[in-house]
Amino acid sequence: MLILSSPSGAGKTTLTRMLLQTKVFDLTLSISVTTRPRRSSEVDGIHYSFITKKQFEVLRDGGDLLEWAEVHGNFYGTPREPVELTLASGRDVLFDIDYQGTQQVKSKAGDDVVTIFILPPSMKELQARLERRAEDSSDTIAKRLANARNEIRRWEHYDYVLVNDDLQMTFDKLLAIVTAERHKAARQKDGIGAFVEQLLSEG
Repeated sequence: MLILSSPSGAGKTTLTRMLLQTKVFDLTLSISVTTRPRRSSEVDGIHYSFITKKQFEVLRDGGDLLEWAEVHGNFYGTPREPVELTLASGRDVLFDIDYQGTQQVKSKAGDDVVTIFILPPSMKELQARLERRAEDSSDTIAKRLANARNEIRRWEHYDYVLVNDDLQMTFDKLLAIVTAERHKAARQKDGIGAFVEQLLSEG
């Protein structure tokens, strides 16, 4: 499980999309459910699954969410079943979730989780990006900036931290992290184990 977190506007969604388009990694995106209204640029079932508060409560109370959080008065969560099915098929799952969700997934999945936090180059640039997006009211942007400060303080809880001042450079670092994590001995037990046995049996 690969988790990307960042304050809203720091570039996490763009980096997530770029990772998904990197065919050699064959990553599957975990689609979160949310009770917040859909933005004009979003497609239901691709960016999020948009559901009612009642539907969310049924999933949460039934233990069907791997993680959930309340952000800006709206609920977000990760349905458990699609993630477990994807992992069982041997594919890695990419999560675009916040600090609260990250802590919940880590507590349940332990060593099978890699966490990366994306920082903006400055608060001024973060505000400019949110304003350029032109999808939120000034009140919502102010809330997001206040929340960003709270999230940024959590950076030490992540395995990796990247400052996104240049999108391509940040993406190249992301590729390096994923490649290195996939080559860890603990993650290659099955395939490498058989290969080593074959090596040792030679001559």
